Amino acid sequence: MKKAISIISALVFLSGLTSFAGTADKTIANLKDAFKGESTASAKYAAYAEQAKKEGMVPIAIMFEATSKAEAIHAANHKTVLEKMGQKVDPVQPIFTVQTTKENLVDALKGESYEIATMYPGFITTAKSEDAKSALKSFGWAMDTEKKHQTFYKNAIAALKDKKESALPKIYWVCPKCGNTFDIAKPTGECGFCGTASDKYIKFDK
Repeated sequence: MKKAISIISALVFLSGLTSFAGTADKTIANLKDAFKGESTASAKYAAYAEQAKKEGMVPIAIMFEATSKAEAIHAANHKTVLEKMGQKVDPVQPIFTVQTTKENLVDALKGESYEIATMYPGFITTAKSEDAKSALKSFGWAMDTEKKHQTFYKNAIAALKDKKESALPKIYWVCPKCGNTFDIAKPTGECGFCGTASDKYIKFDK
């Protein structure tokens, strides 16, 4: 009788583990979507940088190089979280179209705006409900960075409209841990998102 009870208890325990392991299924799916999206954005922005160079728009090319790196960092962070959750992460084959720099900026702004207004807020809500703390941090870092990228793209579009592209920032810095991006001459102190020291930032200029 005791043996039977022990077996039943073990089955109940294992069932509980299975149930717990499945509670983050939605967050896992969201992480995979975010990884694909950020990987694609990184490749796309790198291509947009090359197009800006061809058009002689160096400040915009530098900006796209910096944002490309930031998106790559976001993708890497999402991948790390997925692997810690026991997931296999398949490589992404980015699909996108390169147009004129003006059109590329509009496309980039559209993508960032969607992530800020819809994608990441939804992913964050789900991660909270599933108590997926690592995913929550990765999503938060990405969304906070995208807000800054959104501003960069808006400013660049306005500069092109006013024919003041040469007045745009020509130096950018990217935090290697969270992707936080700066468009100032020399940042100091620590990253406001992840606490990384500014001397660790990656510099982008001509």
